[in-house]
Order: sequence, then structure tokens, then C-alpha cells
Amino acid sequence: MRTLFFAVLIWLATAPSVLACAIPLEGQVVQGGLLTGQVVPGTPVSVMGKPVRVSAEGLFLVAFSRDATEPVELKSGLVNCTLQPQKRTYKISRIDGLPPQKVTPRAPEDLARIRADNAAIREVRRLDTAATDFVGGFQWPVTGRLSGTFGAQRILNGKPRQYHNGVDVAVPKGTPIAAAASGRVVLVHQDMFFAGKTVMLDHGHGLTSIYIHMSEITVKEGQRVKTGGTIGRVGMTGRATGPHLHWGVTLFGKHLDPHLLAGPMTAN
Repeated sequence: MRTLFFAVLIWLATAPSVLACAIPLEGQVVQGGLLTGQVVPGTPVSVMGKPVRVSAEGLFLVAFSRDATEPVELKSGLVNCTLQPQKRTYKISRIDGLPPQKVTPRAPEDLARIRADNAAIREVRRLDTAATDFVGGFQWPVTGRLSGTFGAQRILNGKPRQYHNGVDVAVPKGTPIAAAASGRVVLVHQDMFFAGKTVMLDHGHGLTSIYIHMSEITVKEGQRVKTGGTIGRVGMTGRATGPHLHWGVTLFGKHLDPHLLAGPMTAN
């Protein structure tokens, strides 16, 4: 991790969304944001009264969902902090030309596939391992035109659907996809109904990332990968109108904005 926790107290003193917090934190207190905190090893930490995993080095994570509006209470030992996530304005994304069955599936076999796909993804997002691969930070898995932003309300073939829970980067089919952060491959699926070829990585403490619509997968479940290591190639499998990578990050069930984690996109 960027070892700048000593400087975070200065940031906390000026951030309008953090009220008098003496716990070192790194990240953004904003809808879709992620914080990494550090306490004295062995000190318990709770968020909204629920204990969270603290690493042997004293590291822990706090996330804010896309629509988070209420203050988040953070406690460590005798220290209490109130974190007020900043609100964001999200775009409206209109996508036309999708096969009707990919927008409003009705066939029993399609609905069964969707239920099975969602169950497999939920199982991964319940993981709470002791790994701290998130310490190294995140990078963009591909670089190109940002064709879909986090949080956008999607209108598919004229029909309102779920908000966009990741980012899309449009690049040519076959472009290598890099692991955005080190981790362990915890899901490989060759043909999800909406997502197509899919890979999920576990980065520890409930933090996972997902890469979908791939044309080729080059890793196996259980494999360790390093930041920047190739995990597959860009495609347009599943529900897609052109080749691109959809990249998402979650802390348990909370979808995070990958753009906030990776920072501005720069060419490799």
C-alpha cells in the first residue's frame, strides 16, 4: 500500500465528509468509494456496530454503496468517527440493438441460467479471507475509451434496467486483460447468460473484482495472479453490442466505483 497513512490525518482535518476522525484512513468518503484504515494491530474495529476483519498489520476496509446517504459510524477502541459519504450525480446510459431475450428473458432455461449465475457470483462475494492483496492498490485492466461509467441508470432497448455497477472500456477484441490487483482466481465461468466468459478475483477482506464479456480466459480457479498479469482477452460474449471489458469491484454486497480505485486512465 502507499505508505502515506501519516498524511491522512491532515486530509481528514479538511475533508467535509469526515467529522473529527482520528483513525488513519486512505480513500474517498463518497458514494461508490472505498476506505482503507489502519489501527494498532489487535485493536477491534466495527462499522455501524458490526465487527469487520482487521489484518495482522491492523488494516481494514470500509465501503460506501452507490446510493449511500446515511452517516456511517466507525469505531475502534475508544475512538468513534462519523463518515458522511458525499452524494454524486449519475448519468443515464441508453443502449439499443440488444437481442430482446437478453433484455427481458422469459424462457425457463434462460431464467434458470440467470439464477445459477447470480448464485455463483453471490457466493464469491460472501468470501471473507485474510488476504491483503488490496494493499498494492488497483490499476486499469485495459486502457481505451470509457464507454460505460459506474452508477449510470441504464435504458436497454428503451426499457429501464438496473444501474451500471462497474465500468466499461471499449477496446478491440483480443486485447489482453490484466488483473487490476493481485489476488486469487475464485471463479471462472465460460458462458454466463448476461456476462458471458467471466473471471472473479479475491483480494481479501471481502473485496473482489469481476471481469466479463471476455473472448478467452487464460487462468484457472485457485490460481494466484499478480497485478498486471494477463487473465484473459477482451470479447463481446453475453449481453454486449461490441467488444469491451466490463470491470466491477465489490466489498461483499456493495458495488464500488473502479474509477475511484484505479484513478485517471493513462495509456500503458
